[in-house]
Amino acid sequence: MIDADTARRLASIALGHVGQEYPHKLDHVLAGDPDALPPRTLHPIFYGSFDWHSCVHGWWLLLTCARLHPGLDSSAEALARAHALFTPANVEAERAYLARPESAGFERPYGWAWMLALHGEACRHGALADRLAPLAWAFADRFKAHLPNLTYPIRTGTHFNTAFACVLALHWADAHDPALAGLIRKRSLDWFGADRDCQAWEPEGDAFLSPALTEALLMQAVLGADFAPWMAGFLPHLAKRQPTTLFVPATVSDRSDGKIAHLDGLNLSRSWAWRTLAPDLPGVDCQQIAAEHLDASLGFLDADYAGAHWLATFALLALQG
Repeated sequence: MIDADTARRLASIALGHVGQEYPHKLDHVLAGDPDALPPRTLHPIFYGSFDWHSCVHGWWLLLTCARLHPGLDSSAEALARAHALFTPANVEAERAYLARPESAGFERPYGWAWMLALHGEACRHGALADRLAPLAWAFADRFKAHLPNLTYPIRTGTHFNTAFACVLALHWADAHDPALAGLIRKRSLDWFGADRDCQAWEPEGDAFLSPALTEALLMQAVLGADFAPWMAGFLPHLAKRQPTTLFVPATVSDRSDGKIAHLDGLNLSRSWAWRTLAPDLPGVDCQQIAAEHLDASLGFLDADYAGAHWLATFALLALQG
């Protein structure tokens, strides 16, 4: 039974929020009427893809494809549009949005990591890298402030997954920010270094990442030559195809449901993970498993807008493997 003093305290907290107009400024919630503006006004670069992070990694896809296949008409169009949008003024507007106190947790950590990945790809496209650099460094600074405070990793299969963000961020940091790279390696060992006998109770019903395989990807990048013994303890029965959940592509029952459609992303990100892990798993037919997951979802990238606004990015990850 709750006592009166506790009830009073809880009620006081709730009364400070319900029915109040902008009582507190957190994350990317509206801080006042001026924030109720069209996305294009608040985010003059990253708008038009349902959500901010999908636009960021959509640009990563476009720049990557333009590099890999510069002769495509779509490559010319993408680069022209990038040069038109990635202006100093627009970058400053995006950075100013981040600088607001209420944006401290905006897009943490998924959007942060994809912004670093986008800048990393932009570094292969001349002036675009210099233009995006202020945003990249703003997010790098956020990682450096946040990771020491993250006592426990987030292991879910969605945007909040710690390992996935660190995989992308580490790739960028190794090239641009040794301090961040060192921090990611240290924290990864703190969080995951002692993990053993992973049960892989997945997939979650709205997952687009495999917590088990994504953690393995991060530790592969962190440990290098020392990865094999860690992996042997983390998933010791892969050669026997256990846990079986990691080997079976997810069934997607309704691709018009935005959450259920995440499972196509799970198949694609697992394909990417299996291909990347393959050199360190000689006793497992990783390429075949990756192909099975890819085949399960590659034909449905534009089946419905619920997936079409983001799945192509994960298809590219899988296909690059």
